Amino acid sequence: QVQLVESGGGLVQPGGSLRLSCAASGSNFSRYRMGWYRQAPGKQRELVAAITSDSTTMYADSVKGRFTISRDNAKNTVYLQLNSLKPEDTAVYYCNGRLYYDYWGQGTQVTVSS
Repeated sequence: QVQLVESGGGLVQPGGSLRLSCAASGSNFSRYRMGWYRQAPGKQRELVAAITSDSTTMYADSVKGRFTISRDNAKNTVYLQLNSLKPEDTAVYYCNGRLYYDYWGQGTQVTVSS
C-alpha cells in the first residue's frame, strides 16, 4: 500500500508557473504508474499527465507543451511542472499511483486568476 501527499498548489496569475510535488510512502514506488488528475467545480475528474515505470509520459491535449511530468524514484516523488497557466487550469489536482490498485492523494488546489 502507498500513501500519497501532494504539495505546491496555490494562486497564480495567468501565464505563471507552479510545480506540484507528490511524495509517496511505501515500497516499490519505481514500479508504479504515476499520474496527475484534476477536477474543476462541476466537472468530472480528468487525467492531466501520467508517467510509467520506464518514464514514458503522456499528456492530455489541453496541457501538451505547457505541463511536464517527471519522477525521482530515489526520492519516491513525482512532479508536475505547470507553465503558461490559464484560468481554465483552475482545479484541484490529485496525485494517483497505480500498480495493482489505484491510490489517491488528498489533492492540492491550483487557482489561476488575475
